[in-house]
Amino acid sequence: MTGSVAGLLLAAGAGRRFGGPKALATDADGTSWLLRTARRLHDGGCDQVYVVVGAAADQVAPLVDSGDPVVVAEDWDEGMGASLRAGLRALEGVGPSVSAAVVMLVDLPGVGSDVIQRLIADAHPSGLARAAYDGVPGHPALLGREHWEAIIATAGGDRGARDYLASHETRLIECGDIGSPEDVDYR
Repeated sequence: MTGSVAGLLLAAGAGRRFGGPKALATDADGTSWLLRTARRLHDGGCDQVYVVVGAAADQVAPLVDSGDPVVVAEDWDEGMGASLRAGLRALEGVGPSVSAAVVMLVDLPGVGSDVIQRLIADAHPSGLARAAYDGVPGHPALLGREHWEAIIATAGGDRGARDYLASHETRLIECGDIGSPEDVDYR
């Protein structure tokens, strides 16, 4: 691996089906989804975790660990594409020391740090990879720096980088033995 790998935690949505922003959600025991996911990115090998906020940003931003930069996606209501664009633009501003980003959603309780470790094992600036579960592509995704501009140009709506990844050589990293791709859309 050349350079560092940043985590990009997308937590900007309003969670309309869920009944509120998932970045404010907690488990029954009080565990914050936002903090749990950020910790998993750190534990999985991400040198820095950038947290993209939008809906309820004034309530979500104070929950983020002080060492993790907060990125506000002003156009968050457009969908995941807007959050991804905001996060990648922030990473571009860091400079070339960050060679890749692991993009993770806040509502994936079955994705642990071991999935992230497996995904970034051979991260590099030209790499593209996705976690797969029984052969089916899922989250998180690893985006090498060389792809960021093109992804920013094409990310839109709730599709994020899906179309870009589908049209480029993207390595599938099997993680079905250590994780689950199920997201939480309803309480």
